[in-house]
Amino acid sequence: MAPNSRSSRGRSHRYPRTARLHEVMLEVLASELDRLDDPRLVLVTLTGCDVTSDLAFATVWFTSHNSDEDAAAGLAKAAPRLRGVLGRSVRVKQVPELIFKVDPSIATGHRIDALLEGSGRRTDSLEDDE
Repeated sequence: MAPNSRSSRGRSHRYPRTARLHEVMLEVLASELDRLDDPRLVLVTLTGCDVTSDLAFATVWFTSHNSDEDAAAGLAKAAPRLRGVLGRSVRVKQVPELIFKVDPSIATGHRIDALLEGSGRRTDSLEDDE
């Protein structure tokens, strides 16, 4: 086999397996979240997923337009079902335990917006300044 050729399986990936796993898990969880009949989860969006290298835990980041506490409680209650769906949908040796956390990037973005508006440096206003 030539030094720069593909592996013996003939596959070449541009990003690591963990990144693909994060993407697939997020897709499966978001799809199943739409099927759940819990009013606390109506306006919940899953924004990211981080899985530990040993696949023991997966931190799933979310945002909610309602109460973050209610959404977290709803997700915690649905975690066993969501984990079961992952086990049936994703080929991994071990299905990670799901830990749901509020995505801090939304609040950070709002804080940055407020700081930019206060300093007069914000130039992407939707209002017409004519």
